[in-house]
Amino acid sequence: MQVEVSSKGLSELEADVYVVGLGEGDELPENLRDVPGAGDAKAGFKKTTMLRPASGKRWLVAGLGESSELDRERLRVAGAIAARAAARYEARSIAWQVPSSELIAPPAAAAALVEGTIMAGYRFDRYRSSDPDEPSPQLERIALAGAAGDDVANEAEAARIVAEAANRARELQSLPANELKPESLAERARELAATSDAVSVEVLDREQIAELGMGGLAAVSRGSEVPPRLIALRYEGGGTGGRLGLVGKGVTFDSGGISIKPAAGMQEMKMDMSGAAAVLEGLAAIAELGLPIDVVAVIPATENMPSGSATHPGDVIRQLNGKTVEVNNTDAEGRLILADALTYCVRELGAERVIDLATLTGAVVVALGSTYAALISNDDELAGEITAAGEASGELVWRLPLHPEYKELTKGKVADLTNASAKRKAGTIYAGSFLEEFVDGKPWAHLDIAGTSWDVGREYVGSGATGFGVRILAELARELAGSG
Repeated sequence: MQVEVSSKGLSELEADVYVVGLGEGDELPENLRDVPGAGDAKAGFKKTTMLRPASGKRWLVAGLGESSELDRERLRVAGAIAARAAARYEARSIAWQVPSSELIAPPAAAAALVEGTIMAGYRFDRYRSSDPDEPSPQLERIALAGAAGDDVANEAEAARIVAEAANRARELQSLPANELKPESLAERARELAATSDAVSVEVLDREQIAELGMGGLAAVSRGSEVPPRLIALRYEGGGTGGRLGLVGKGVTFDSGGISIKPAAGMQEMKMDMSGAAAVLEGLAAIAELGLPIDVVAVIPATENMPSGSATHPGDVIRQLNGKTVEVNNTDAEGRLILADALTYCVRELGAERVIDLATLTGAVVVALGSTYAALISNDDELAGEITAAGEASGELVWRLPLHPEYKELTKGKVADLTNASAKRKAGTIYAGSFLEEFVDGKPWAHLDIAGTSWDVGREYVGSGATGFGVRILAELARELAGSG
């Protein structure tokens, strides 16, 4: 989408729909006060009113609610609602008067409007038959009035890059498992490397995974004839603040293996690669932004299927770092592949701090719903930086505790560890505690995004895939690089 930032007045811009935000107690702009229907304009948050002055232009009044509550998230939502309202008139361009507020600076306000507009325009419709005689127009341009300055333009452009990356992650999440396979994620990684001289990629196949001793990834992939991939990316941005490592769970379909899941809802398990999508497209955004930071990323990609060659419950495997694990539940597969990926990220790629993202536990949905992702970390500074990035990006996280007692739940009877405790306690936390065993003591954070990856219902992502993780990673990288 084209983003235009202008110092001109709103009415001086070219657009199919013009939008003004109206807060409680505010007045309409003078040119709209006497327009028929102006009295119906509502300032309530999420309320919209379309006005048609004699000029024939369409003016949308978007309610922003109480001025004391205006923030970036409200403007993202307002941008999404306005975009949907404009779509009903087959608009291809929309122009906003950037709201003026003491609570949010113009660059942040402009960025939020751009994010909400672009993300609201995403549709997963590649498999729907279309009528060539009834094209479905899409927004192609957003103009921002009264927002001059390089800082506004730079933030708006960064928002465009990150929002489009999030939409690409949503596309990956939405693809069915017969289309998106481990090799498909590897191909996307290669595409990314081909578009940036700062990015390089290495992809390991089944034999190489086994030869390296990645017993977790090898065990999970054993039940599928679709070959696994270990995808490793390097972004050399010339940073001096230490190498950041990212790890994303890439289970392209999770049947549960021999510990098979119930049939109801299993179709959603195509999205068990949401962490991988976030890491891939988050890194793509970082590269496109050209941030002065060094980042490495690892994606363990596989299916988890039952078959005669599948890993059995009760099998004992050896992970890349040498620790042994009893596989007491083959549906707790994510932690097995992440364990190898975390070790690889730290030992082979030299990550000095590492963050993993995974749709890891159903328990996190019970605990936090779809509003927050769970954050588990062994480092207060890193946890604080991620929390701040979440608040700025709108991808919220809530920190859960680590405690030595949780380690008891991860201990095996005949091996060092078990991937599934017999006790139904603190499922999200002990899964994270399990992963901590594989980071060699490096500062580490785990984001369980099972509740935030899809069906959130927020206006700019709806009920489908959300691309959660892309925006928080990009925001964190910007802050670490001093560009936020």
